[in-house]
Amino acid sequence: MATWHRIERRERETVLQPTWLVVLSWAVLSVGLASTAIILIDHFVLRYRQPVKVMEIVWPATALYFGPAAVLAYQQWGRPQSPRWLERHRTPPRRPRLAVTIIETLHCATHCVLGAIIATFVVFGLSLELFDKRLWPEFIGDYVAAVVVGLLFRYFAEAEAGGRRAWAAMRRFIRGDLLSVSVFEFALLGWLALMELTVFHETLQPSSPVFWLIVQIGSIIGFFAAWPPTLWLIRRGAKAELLGKPQ
Repeated sequence: MATWHRIERRERETVLQPTWLVVLSWAVLSVGLASTAIILIDHFVLRYRQPVKVMEIVWPATALYFGPAAVLAYQQWGRPQSPRWLERHRTPPRRPRLAVTIIETLHCATHCVLGAIIATFVVFGLSLELFDKRLWPEFIGDYVAAVVVGLLFRYFAEAEAGGRRAWAAMRRFIRGDLLSVSVFEFALLGWLALMELTVFHETLQPSSPVFWLIVQIGSIIGFFAAWPPTLWLIRRGAKAELLGKPQ
């Protein structure tokens, strides 16, 4: 017989979740955090810094939901791009064309993952509701935060100065990132709505590890949903490849 884990909600309602799901959620969350720590240590302790600085955010953020798979991808495609690696090995290994699409998709996915984390703490911290539901402010906040993060990524990567820098960042984001971000968000938020409305029948709280497991799974779904539009944008020349042209 399944056992249940008792959680007290902010509203003092009692919510029951199966103990196996809570334990699984803690395990997956721990693996994601450990994988992120491995990449951060490689960047800032072992000094395998990335030539494109935004990737020092993208790789650790990817490990939050892809875990060891992100570490393997980083070791194969990210670490060999660092000046320290090149000093020791001279020539980076051949990188398949597939890697370009994956890395560009991870770049846009990071906007959404960071946006979801920021929006979650704002919405739940301020107890925001719309139509008596926490779900709708969370959805709006997730999307808006993802767009803001994407614009900031583009802004700090721009070489322009003053007001032209902001306009250039906006144009690049709209042209190269907005479609992928929107598709990712649609998939992630659809998954969250499905879980909340048809499976759990209650608002999951960020104080529960189950909430973050659902977000991790939704982020993986969002990544694969954003893959086709990202590939299309690359083929039409709308995205600047983060690692140069594939070999």
